[in-house]
Amino acid sequence: MRSLKLGLAAAAVMCALSVSAQASDCRRIAAVGQAMTHDIAYLFSTHGLANVIYGQGRVGKGPVHTKCDDGTGSTTCHSSQMACKVTTPKTCLGAWLCFPA
Repeated sequence: MRSLKLGLAAAAVMCALSVSAQASDCRRIAAVGQAMTHDIAYLFSTHGLANVIYGQGRVGKGPVHTKCDDGTGSTTCHSSQMACKVTTPKTCLGAWLCFPA
C-alpha cells in the first residue's frame, strides 16, 4: 500500500512538471516593420513575424496583434503573437530568408 501511494505521488509530480514544461514553451514573439507607406510597413511587420516564428521552430497560436504609428517620413508597425515550440529552430538569415529543414 505504501508503494502504491508513493507511485501515485510520483506520477502526480511528473504530470505537474510536464504541464509546466509545456506552458513554458509558449511565449509572445514580436517583429517590427518600417516603410514609406502604411501597407508596406504592415506587410513587413506581419510577414517578418511569421518568418521569425517559423525560424524559432514555433507555431503561432491566437490572433496577430499589429499596431502602426505614422511618422513624418515613414510608418512603423509592431506585430506580436503567442507562439509555441513544436520543432527545432530553422536556419534563417534575418527575418526574411529561412531555409527548410
